[in-house]
This record gives sequence, C-alpha cells and structure tokens, in this order.
Amino acid sequence: MVFRLIPIIWAFVLSFYDWQIFDTPRFIGLDNYAHILSSPIATKILWNTITFALIYVPGSLCIALVLAAILNNSLRISVFFRGTFFLPFITSTVAVTLAWKWIFSTRFGLLNNALAAIGIDASPAWLADPAFALPAVAIVSIWKDMGFYMILFLAGLQTIDPSYYEAARVDGARPVRRFFRITVPLLLRSLFFVLIIALVRSTQTFEITYALTEGGPNRASTTLAYFIYENAFIHFQMGYAAALAYILCAILAIVTLTNFRMRKRWIHE
Repeated sequence: MVFRLIPIIWAFVLSFYDWQIFDTPRFIGLDNYAHILSSPIATKILWNTITFALIYVPGSLCIALVLAAILNNSLRISVFFRGTFFLPFITSTVAVTLAWKWIFSTRFGLLNNALAAIGIDASPAWLADPAFALPAVAIVSIWKDMGFYMILFLAGLQTIDPSYYEAARVDGARPVRRFFRITVPLLLRSLFFVLIIALVRSTQTFEITYALTEGGPNRASTTLAYFIYENAFIHFQMGYAAALAYILCAILAIVTLTNFRMRKRWIHE
C-alpha cells in the first residue's frame, strides 16, 4: 500500500497537475500529455527509446540463446563459462560502465586501438558522436544482461527431452538444423517469457545511460526512463515527469498485450 499502490495512484493524479515540488500544485488537466505529444524533444526521445529497444532486444536474446545452446552440457568447463557470462549481470553497474567508458575512449580506448590494429584508422568517437552514443549504450546493456537471459534459456533447454536430438543425429541432421528444427520450436515458451522481460528492461535503461553519456550528446542517447528522471529530479517538473511515466506505462502495456495476443500464433502446445 505505502510503497507501491499509493505512489502509483498519486503519480497518475499528479500527471494532471503542474507541480515544481516547492510550489503549490496547479490543476492543468491534459496539458502535460498534450505538451509531450506535441514536443519535438519528447518525440526524439521516444524514437531513441524505440531504437534502443530494436538494438537491445534482438541482440541480447540472440547472443543469450546461442550461449545457452553451446553451454547446455554437463562439462565442468561449461559450468565455469556459465558463471563467467552471468557475472556482469550481478556486477555493479557503475563499475561496468567505468570499464566500458575506458574501452570506448576515443584516443586510448581498447576498442579504437583494436580497430586501428586491423587497419581502420577513422575510428568513431563512440560517446561523443550522436550517431554512435545510443548504440554504445545498447552494447553495454546487452553485454551486462545477456548472462541473465542465458540462464533463463538454459532452464528451458534442460526441459527438452534428449531423445529428440538422438533421433535427429541418427537421421543425419547437422547441429544447425537440429538447433532450428528442435531447439527453437521447443523453446518458444521460454523465448516468449524472455522476450517480455527484455522488452520491459529495454525501457528501463537509466544507470548505464547516466554513467556513460548522461543522455548526450545533444540528447542522442536520452531514453524515456532517463528523461523522466531528468524532469523529476533535475528540473523538478513532477507533473510532467508523472505524465511521461504513464505514457511509458501505456506503451509497455500495448506492446505486452500485443505479444500475448500473438502468442497463440507462434507458441503451440
């Protein structure tokens, strides 16, 4: 009641007010929502959020699924690599971001030096170039979260009966064919669950953005979650931030409900 329900209801009520914390709240109706929908900055940030999700969700799911398929065995070395890939997920986000900030450094970064070593001299300024800032944030987010999704996929893989793979081997099916004909169809339930989790997390990117780029340059890496924080706790526009939060909530609800409606078409008993 105190820490969940009441704040949710209060935030919804607050979205219809103009309130700057130290002033008296002033009822303005739907003006906050109208301003968001007509604002070029809000439109740009919404597209940033969609772009981030389009990079983050397929990237993290594909990498996690491949890792899970490779490490789905009883070898001791596989247990070690499972822990290794899961480690970034439980590591401090600030520590992870500081390491990646050095990797992305324009002059002394590991990534640009590696590119120079293979003959690519025009290395990008990853965190200072508007064209690369958002993909850089997405790369770090994928690297941090893919171990979590890998564990979820491993749990699903271990429910698949090994006799399917044995029969496929007898019939001469190669590993790639076994993966797409057996693993993926029998893993669709887990894939659907992980997809929902990844979609939600793609809209909640804040810590990495804050520590890596602070939404810059020129708002190129600002997403809705960071924009909500910025309006609420930097500009103290609490009513506007609450309206942004509910727009984000509405987008998530639409995407999730659409996925549940589509679920019956691509997941079979």
